[in-house]
Amino acid sequence: MSNLRGRLVFWSMLLLLIVLPMMFLVITAFAGVWPFPRLMPESYSLRAWRFLGANSQGIMRALGSSTLYSLGAVVTTVLICWLPAQYLSRHSFRGQTLLEAVLLTPALVPAITFSMGLQVLFIGVGLADTMMGVVLILSLVAYPYMLRGLKTGYLAYRQAYDECARNLGAGEWQRLRQVELPMVLPAALSGGSVVFLVAFSEYFLVFLIGGGLVPSFPGFLVPFVTGSDRAVASALTLLFLAVPVFLFITQELFLQWFYRRKGIEFR
Repeated sequence: MSNLRGRLVFWSMLLLLIVLPMMFLVITAFAGVWPFPRLMPESYSLRAWRFLGANSQGIMRALGSSTLYSLGAVVTTVLICWLPAQYLSRHSFRGQTLLEAVLLTPALVPAITFSMGLQVLFIGVGLADTMMGVVLILSLVAYPYMLRGLKTGYLAYRQAYDECARNLGAGEWQRLRQVELPMVLPAALSGGSVVFLVAFSEYFLVFLIGGGLVPSFPGFLVPFVTGSDRAVASALTLLFLAVPVFLFITQELFLQWFYRRKGIEFR
């Protein structure tokens, strides 16, 4: 009985939080005339999709740029968080809780509180108005999610596994590739998913550091969302959602292939 209630709650939440909003977006994207306060449109039209087709070059440029700097932020956060996460999960020392709280600060305070000062710094070192500058600022804002994800992965990866592999004659590279990476990879991809979403949906920081020279899909989308053309805004939002959904499906398929190749059951 409790299992049935759990399933009922799950599907109800799925319907309420995902299916109904998506249905509303689809209906709005195809709406023609929809006067207030009617619940459904009086007519339907492909005008919003014709707009997307007519402006496909600019849209795809912005979408590609957003995807590129978001993936760049994921790679950068992995590089800067891998060793700290490993150390924090394997060592205990005085002030560790305070240090971790400080490291998580970018996720807890508004980005505007430190981004203005960083903009001046980026201008001084020549990183303003560049793709590299955007990647770095997004990495600084989003790295706490990767740090927490990797630390969780290393807490599950006991050092005894590494010692056992060493005793069996595995070298450092072999231990990393065959023992450590399979154990930590799901946590890294979990943290990377959050980093990607934060970077992909960021508007203010990309505009501030990119100076309007680095295209972003949120920058293309926001004027329509804040305007009165709900059909075009909904069509663009559906396109915006398609990228992370595609990447998450690809990530899931990759994990299944990776563990199947190594003979490990993955659920």
